[in-house]
Amino acid sequence: MIHKNSKIYIAGHRGMVGSAIWRALESNGYTNLIGKTSKELDLRSQNEVFKFFEEEKPEVVIDAAARVGGILANNDYPYNFLMENMQIQNNLIDISLKKEVLKFIFLGSSCIYPKFAPQPLKEEYLLTDTLEPTNEWYAIAKISGVKACQAIRKQYSKDFVSLMPTNLYGTYDNFDLKTSHVLPAMIRKFHEAKENNHAPVTLWGSGSPKREFLYVEDLADAVLYALENTLDEHLYNVGTGEDLSIKALAEKIQQLTGHKGEIVWDSSKPDGTPRKLMDVSKLANEGWTYTVKLDEGIALTYDWFLRNAENFKQVKIES
Repeated sequence: MIHKNSKIYIAGHRGMVGSAIWRALESNGYTNLIGKTSKELDLRSQNEVFKFFEEEKPEVVIDAAARVGGILANNDYPYNFLMENMQIQNNLIDISLKKEVLKFIFLGSSCIYPKFAPQPLKEEYLLTDTLEPTNEWYAIAKISGVKACQAIRKQYSKDFVSLMPTNLYGTYDNFDLKTSHVLPAMIRKFHEAKENNHAPVTLWGSGSPKREFLYVEDLADAVLYALENTLDEHLYNVGTGEDLSIKALAEKIQQLTGHKGEIVWDSSKPDGTPRKLMDVSKLANEGWTYTVKLDEGIALTYDWFLRNAENFKQVKIES
C-alpha cells in the first residue's frame, strides 16, 4: 500500500514535469519525497543508480527524467536522444524491479504513435505503422520503456504503468529557442518581437498541423491519480482530447502577448506530424480528466515567463 509517508523518488524533479509532480504530491500531503539533480546522480550510469537505490530504498518511482527537445534538437542529436533516454529509463526500470519497488510510473510522449495513425490516437495504435522521422529517436526510446513496463506487468505482475502525455506546457517550461517546444518558443518569440517595436515573427512550417496541449499541472494531477489508484491497463494517454492548428495557437499567443506585427510562415521548414490528437477515453473511464483550459494555461505560462524574464535563457529541463 502507498501511504502519505511512503518514500517516493521523482526522477527529473527539477524539470517542468518533475517539479509539477513534486508540487502536486506535496500539496496533497506526501511527506517523504526524494529527488536528485543530474549533477548529484547521473541516471545514465547503472552503478550510480544502483547505489542510490541501495541507500535510499524508494517504495515508489516516478520517471519524469528525459533528454527532451523540439524538432530541431531531435534532428541534430539523434544518437543522444535515443541512447541517453534508453539509459536513463532502463536503469530506473530494471533496478526498480530488482529492488521490489511497489509502484513505477513511466512518463512518455504522444510521439510514440505512428505518424499517420487514425485520429484520435488510441493506445492500441502503438507499433502499427512508421513514426514521424523528425523525432523517431526519442519515440523509439520511449516505446522501449513502455514495452519494458508492460513486460514487467506480464511476467512479474508488478504495478508498473505508463502515462503518455500530449504536448505539455506551463510554468518552468524551457524557453531556449534551440531546444524548446512550439508553445513556449512562440511565447518568447512574440514577446521579444513586441519589445522590438512589433517586429515580424517567423514561424516554422505552414501553420496547418493540429496539436493538442496539456497544462503541466494537469499532468501532475494525472500522476497523482495513477499513484493513488491501481489502473487496469499498462498504458494510458493523458491529454484534453481537443486540438487546434498551429496557426490558431500562434494567433492566441500573439493576442495574449500584445504583439501587433506580422506572422511569417517559413514553409521551407518541416511541419512534423499533420495531427496528434489523443483519445483520452481510457483514463477518463478510470476516473480522471483535465481541468485547465488552454487560454487559462497560456496566460499562466506567460505570466510565469514575465516574472522570470531575467533568467529564462537559463531555464533548462534537467534529468
